[in-house]
Amino acid sequence: ALGNRDIVNVFGDNYLTHDGSCIRDYLHVNDIAQAHFLALERLLNGQKGGNYNLGNGNGYSVKETIDVARSVTGNPIPIETVHRRSGDPGTLISSSQKAIIELGWNPKFPDLRTIIETAWNWHKSHQNGFSS
Repeated sequence: ALGNRDIVNVFGDNYLTHDGSCIRDYLHVNDIAQAHFLALERLLNGQKGGNYNLGNGNGYSVKETIDVARSVTGNPIPIETVHRRSGDPGTLISSSQKAIIELGWNPKFPDLRTIIETAWNWHKSHQNGFSS
């Protein structure tokens, strides 16, 4: 969408999913940052740390994600389907129960459209990232 690549590779279209592409559990960067903040706060309060899975608990296929990105950006985002990556599972959806219970964490941006819209808006206004 930003014009940095000619195409986006879709690794496989023959998974046992509704459209044949992998299903993944995407998170908003702010939700990830909030989980890190809560984990640090827990440690600073003298509580035991831990390992936490983070996710929305919702899966979106690679093709659905690209379609939403096309809709949000208004760009065609050409794709090329290439071979599956060895060992890549068809579906990966996280359970965040431990983070919810121990950290009090809950994603504030659970829907894919909002995740992509906010990322797109940031990238449009920071075309060179955080460079000075």
